[in-house]
Amino acid sequence: MSYPGYPPSGGYPAFPGYPPTGQESVYPPAGQYSYPAVPGGYPPAGGGTYSAAPPSAGYPGAAGYPAPGGYPAPGSYPGAPQAGGMPPYPGAPAGPGFGVPPTGPGFGGYPQPPAQSYAGGGPAQIPVGYPSGQAVSPMPGLPAAMAQCTQGTIQAAPNFDAGRDAEILRKAMKGFGTDEQAIINVVANRSNDQRQKIKAAFKTMYGKDLIKDLKSELSGNVEELILALFMPRTYYDAWSLRHAMKGAGTQERVLIEILCTRTNQEIREIVNCYKSEFGRDIEQDIRADTSGHFERLLVSMCQGNRDENQTVDYQKAQEDAQRLYQAGEGRLGTDESCFNMVLASRSFPQLKATVEAYSRIANRDLLSSIDREFSGNVERGLKTILQCALNRPAFFAERLYYSMKGAGTDDSTLIRIIVTRSEIDLVQIKQMFTQMYQKTLATMIASDTSGDYRSLLLAIVGQ
Repeated sequence: MSYPGYPPSGGYPAFPGYPPTGQESVYPPAGQYSYPAVPGGYPPAGGGTYSAAPPSAGYPGAAGYPAPGGYPAPGSYPGAPQAGGMPPYPGAPAGPGFGVPPTGPGFGGYPQPPAQSYAGGGPAQIPVGYPSGQAVSPMPGLPAAMAQCTQGTIQAAPNFDAGRDAEILRKAMKGFGTDEQAIINVVANRSNDQRQKIKAAFKTMYGKDLIKDLKSELSGNVEELILALFMPRTYYDAWSLRHAMKGAGTQERVLIEILCTRTNQEIREIVNCYKSEFGRDIEQDIRADTSGHFERLLVSMCQGNRDENQTVDYQKAQEDAQRLYQAGEGRLGTDESCFNMVLASRSFPQLKATVEAYSRIANRDLLSSIDREFSGNVERGLKTILQCALNRPAFFAERLYYSMKGAGTDDSTLIRIIVTRSEIDLVQIKQMFTQMYQKTLATMIASDTSGDYRSLLLAIVGQ
């Protein structure tokens, strides 16, 4: 299927060569390149399948979570915490603040998920295939003990009929005017895999490209949102990364959001898709567009080689915490490579234990130490990794909040997170959003958006 000028002008630029010339009619052949069913794949957080707690009742929690990673610097927005001040998350329990010895469990107000909230539950809905029809290898399943699931707001529709849906969309766009609500009712209630089949059925039935028809009938943010929903999931991540590095300037926060939060399997698929669809090596593009310690961190992330063993080695956590202290707070200057090595290679449950051990050794939250030792994009990247180790849904809830907070809306970030998490953990993200900000995600979306764009976002998020 060809995507000339896709997405809309004024939004993301088109990428030449997608899909390869001459292959337009085979995007993707229905049922030919099916992704394997994959558990949600995220390591458990908040305890998961950790071994028995370490001696002496465990490591104490860190105090005072620093300013949200990747957003306004401390002091740059109302209510920002200062050293020893209140934690920045709205509604978070009061704590002693930074640099104060921990006195109880928790991470200074950073919300903690219930035990075992991060393994994959039932199989996630996976795209039929890349635009070029590249299949991927299966990802091994996680042990049943880790399978307390995360949950998306979009589930595969029962009694799905791709031909019937294609007919509904055709009628909604035929003649004068467009029945946007009919389009919303279909796209917001079908999994990504089902949307791929609708595209194939539409071309078979009408000899027309569904994406071209949608583009001709829609505009603005609702167009960008619907086109994002019709992209295969891995392709959407790869495409977002390409856009973030294409042309003048680099959208570093997009690189951080995707590369520092995805599983090994997802990273490897993204790297392969980036190469096959855009004919480019993502590592080379990163090296050309970034530099220094931030470049090294992203290159590490691109390898997709993080340890995913769910068993926590508390002795190693203690050693890593001591190593990080000696590389930062315990010396003049900072050994950045040590932070890169630990945060890029250890499993998320292991990193969580390291955060706990660090607070005992340094009498300071590791996130607070990163604030003091680093700056700019490498600081944001390191903090994103730790935030995901502590509570991945809370990280995305924070990103969503800041995409809408203040004047204007960062619609691309809002769209990207809602779409990419809609079948993975958007239910948990909504719960954390309410806990952190004392308002629902739907309420904030409703007050910050309008028209069909708002209707579709709310349909995806659910009330």
